[in-house]
Amino acid sequence: MTNKNTFTLVNPETGNLAFKLFSFEDNSSFDHIQRLNYYSLIWIQKGSGKVKVDFSEYDFTENQLLAFAPYQPFMLTTKEEIEGVVIHFHPDFFCIHKHHQEVACHGVLFNNIYEPPYVTIDASAKSTLDMILEQIKTEMQNPALAQYELLISYLKIVLITASRLKKEQQPPADTSESTTPFILQNLKNYIELHYKTKHSASDYADLLHITPKSLAKIAKTHFNKTLTNLISERIIIEAKRELYLTNKPVKEIAFELGYDDEHYFSRFFKNNAEVSPQIYRETVGFARAMG
Repeated sequence: MTNKNTFTLVNPETGNLAFKLFSFEDNSSFDHIQRLNYYSLIWIQKGSGKVKVDFSEYDFTENQLLAFAPYQPFMLTTKEEIEGVVIHFHPDFFCIHKHHQEVACHGVLFNNIYEPPYVTIDASAKSTLDMILEQIKTEMQNPALAQYELLISYLKIVLITASRLKKEQQPPADTSESTTPFILQNLKNYIELHYKTKHSASDYADLLHITPKSLAKIAKTHFNKTLTNLISERIIIEAKRELYLTNKPVKEIAFELGYDDEHYFSRFFKNNAEVSPQIYRETVGFARAMG
């Protein structure tokens, strides 16, 4: 604990950050590219700006909760002072890959390649989060029996509250009269079905009976990303999950994802995740998740 607004738990076995809660009153923590080996939730309580994440840029305003997965590059730029609260937690502390059915936030809050990386906090959620954050601060100031278990319970409430909101805020695919949402839904389905075997944008254009140029334009308009980015991100998410949850050799993971050349796959992974598969495994870790 460094000051009255920062509460930190360190994993005694690894020396890594396990869980951290802190307040901020400027953008100095986020005004350069972040590539953290833990999950981050950033609740903007005052101010607005832009968030760069992966291959995209979005506007954010106050009362939005930004969510980033380990090694997901992000950066905030602001024209005015921002204030808010941050929760960091390492997958060793709470692994979303393992508990995604329980908290339903994997693919909603985190690793959602089709949606902006934030959720808008309404009045009801705000009161819930305010209460939970106070409970966390109290618990971290006065550690007692089963502290980890209690903090994980509080964290789950935060994640479930935000995930439910994000689900509610996602527009249904059929609201538009055009055929574009139908194409986009099919594109999502095809990427999910074929990302292990079809890696090029033209593969998906063929499946959808549309020109690559037209599909690229639709993807960019609606997802703020290129089609190649969407495919790459989906492959990387699966690679990370395999590196985290299994002890399969990198060569085997590469082969399962459609790459015969392990070295080519490792370069592809590093280009997208900023670290090699081995470093990712060591810092986000599989062994500690196996228990």
